[in-house]
Amino acid sequence: MDMLVTVVAVIVVALIFDFTNGFHDTANAMATSVATGALKPRTAVLISAVLNLVGAFLSTAVAQTISGGVIKEGSSGVDITPTMIFAGLIGAVLWNLVTWYLGLPSSSTHALFGGLIGAAVIGAGFGAVDWQVLLSKVVIPALLSPLVAGFVAMVATYAAYRITRNARVHGAETGFRHGQTVSASLVSLAHGTNDAQKTMGVITLTLIAAGLAPAGSAPPFWVIASCGLAIGLGTYLGGWRIMRTVGKRITDVKAPQGFAAETSSAATILVSSHLGFALSTTQVTSGAVVGSGLGKKLASVHWGVVGRIATGWVVTLPAAALVGGLAAWVASTSLVGLICVGVVGLAGGLLLYGLSRRDPVNRHNVNETAESGPQREQAPVSVGQEG
Repeated sequence: MDMLVTVVAVIVVALIFDFTNGFHDTANAMATSVATGALKPRTAVLISAVLNLVGAFLSTAVAQTISGGVIKEGSSGVDITPTMIFAGLIGAVLWNLVTWYLGLPSSSTHALFGGLIGAAVIGAGFGAVDWQVLLSKVVIPALLSPLVAGFVAMVATYAAYRITRNARVHGAETGFRHGQTVSASLVSLAHGTNDAQKTMGVITLTLIAAGLAPAGSAPPFWVIASCGLAIGLGTYLGGWRIMRTVGKRITDVKAPQGFAAETSSAATILVSSHLGFALSTTQVTSGAVVGSGLGKKLASVHWGVVGRIATGWVVTLPAAALVGGLAAWVASTSLVGLICVGVVGLAGGLLLYGLSRRDPVNRHNVNETAESGPQREQAPVSVGQEG
């Protein structure tokens, strides 16, 4: 009975993580389109939500990297328990909410892996993690993907401005805005093929760990459908705080830059999903936006904001691992410990949501910068302050 309760709790928290992933990463697809005026904010998140759902059904390669890759399971590896997975998810959800509140486009992927790794190490030892798979399919792609996307976006932006004579050719700006509708849609589709897969993999891993599915199983249809719906719903509600950072704080994105950034992001994510690389779509998109700023003019990139974002990337995995490990230590003591971890996680989430209501960011003010906001004229550019 305790096992069944734990499995149900894991599935619920996994879907909550998927939901937070959706609103946390909406900026990946739509921030530049909203910033340039190519799409209205509510239309943008609706398109993104639908295509995230569609993308969830296109591939399960990333899901299987998680369910049978990074965390060892089954007869060939070290068994982990649903309780450890539950604790890891709590760590990932809390980190997602913290960075969302700060408006920091951190990696939901690394928050998830950090939480799971911390919980697995505390609960079953270092042997529970396949470090070679972690290096080859998570760490190396995390380092290379934003550089690749940024370089492609830089070259594409430079070419776009050269070909259109700095977008002064008649109809060039309008044409790029129309093109952004397509390119942003591709990013949303790509996001669904990669990020929705991660929660599918976690739920499948839980079923395997609980003996409800054989080792090496692919995600069942109900898992695919529920994860697709959760990330789609989260996307529709919109991660406006992070969208402001990506669309306005890194560089003041114009239509040619947005088109180049979105196209390079979509290509990078789709190729990685096909190869089963569980990369961070947030890092890919942010790298592409930086590249688009460099392609137009070096001085147009706000390097202070980029530095804060990069710092968030570095600390995400270990911070989530620390929270996940602590949660695993408490949750593994008894059913009471498991309940306590769930209550603390819920309380933390409600606290962050309450704090966010004191300085709301929504579709009406998402394109305000520190300089343009009516009450922000003297405020420095700060991810933490602007949220």
